[in-house]
Amino acid sequence: MTITQPDLSVFETVESEVRSYCRSWPTVFDRAQGSRMTDEDGHTYLDFFAGAGSLNYGHNNPVLKRALIDYIERDGVTHGLDMSTTAKRAFLESFQNIVLRPRDLPYKVMFPGPTGANSVEAALKLARKVKGRESIVSFTNAFHGMSLGALAVTGNSMKRAGAGIPLVHGTPMPFDNYLDGTYPDFLWFERLLEDQGSGLNTPAAVIVETVQGEGGINVARPEWLRALSELCERWDMLLIVDDIQMGCGRTGAFFSFEEAGIVPDIVTVSKSISGYGLPLALTLFKPELDIWEPGEHNGTFRGNNPAFVTAAATLDTYWADGQMEKQTLARGEIVEAHLKAITEEHPDAIAEYRGRGLVWGMELNDKPVADKIAKRAFELGLLIETSGPESEVVKLLPALTTTPEELDEGLRILARAVRDCV
Repeated sequence: MTITQPDLSVFETVESEVRSYCRSWPTVFDRAQGSRMTDEDGHTYLDFFAGAGSLNYGHNNPVLKRALIDYIERDGVTHGLDMSTTAKRAFLESFQNIVLRPRDLPYKVMFPGPTGANSVEAALKLARKVKGRESIVSFTNAFHGMSLGALAVTGNSMKRAGAGIPLVHGTPMPFDNYLDGTYPDFLWFERLLEDQGSGLNTPAAVIVETVQGEGGINVARPEWLRALSELCERWDMLLIVDDIQMGCGRTGAFFSFEEAGIVPDIVTVSKSISGYGLPLALTLFKPELDIWEPGEHNGTFRGNNPAFVTAAATLDTYWADGQMEKQTLARGEIVEAHLKAITEEHPDAIAEYRGRGLVWGMELNDKPVADKIAKRAFELGLLIETSGPESEVVKLLPALTTTPEELDEGLRILARAVRDCV
C-alpha cells in the first residue's frame, strides 16, 4: 500500500498532545463500514481494533443505522436526562427479556452517565454506600478507567501518575497466575483478611475483569473466578465484575462471567452496549443493593436516547436467537489457529498467545517488537493495537460480525507483519 502524507496540521497545532491512537495510525479516516475503514485518500484498512471494543457489530451496521435514522427522522427525543421515554422503555424491555431473564439475572439497571468510567465510579460509590466501608480491592494489571476513583483501582503506573494526587482506598492483589502458580490462589489475600495486624481495612468490594484487556489479555480461569466469588461471600465483600470491554459478547456469552457460573453483585457495562459506538453505560446490581436516594448519583448525558434505540435494535437482532455466542466462539477458533501457526513459526520471538472468543493477544519476548508489528500491520492495511504494562502484547479485537474471510485476510497480514519485524 502506498500511503501519501496526509494533512495533519490542524490536529498537530490545535488538538492537545494527549491524543494517542492517531499517532499510531497517521492518516485521516473518512468513512467506515463493517470491518473496514477508509481514509480521505481512499486507502482501506481492515479494522481489528473495533473502537477499543465499542464496535462489536462493526462500523455503521446497516440494521442499527436504519433504526437510528428512522428514530431521528420522526423527531424522537435525543436528550432526555433520566426522563421516561419510549426509546428507554424499548431498551429496558429488550434488555430484560433477551439478556436478564433467560440468564436468571435479577439486576436493576442504572444509567450512570455515558462512559465506562462513569459506570465504574457508580459501582464503587454504591459498594461503599452499601457496606459503609472505603477500601476496594483490585488486581495487578487491572484497568478500570481514567477518572480518579477508577484510577485508584487501576494498575498501570503511567495512567495512575496522570492523576496528580494520591490515589487512595484501593489495594491491589495478584491476578490469576500473576505468581506463575507458585502459591495457592488467594493465599495472600485471605491471610491479610484474617490478620488484624495486616493493615488491610476490611474491603467494601472487589473489582475484577475476567479478561484484562489493557493489562495484556490476561485470562482468568473459571475456577479462579469461582473461588474469588466464594471468598467475597465469606468475607462480606461485594463482587464487582468490570465487563466494559469484555461484555456484550466479546468472549462468546453476552456477559464474560457466564462461563464461570458466577453471579456478581455489581456489573459495569459500556462500550458495545449501544451497538453503534454511541456513548452509553449501565451499572447493574442486585435489587437489595438499590439504596440510592433519587438524584444521589446522576449525570446530564445519562439519557442518550439514540443509544437506547441502537442498543435495543442490537439485542433484538443479534441476541434473541442465541446464535451470536456460537458464531463468536467459532470465529475465535479461526483466530486461535492462526496465532498458533504464527507462534510455531517464530518460537524464539513470541512468548505465548492467549484469549477467549474474539479477544486475543500475542506476547513478544522482545517487548518493543510488539509496537513495530502494529506499525507494520498499519502499513499493510490492518489496524491493531498493543496492550500490557510495557505494550508487549499485540492485541486483536475484531468486530464480532467480521466474516471468516476477513479474519483470514487480517491474520495473514499479521503473519506478514510479524515476519517483517522479528
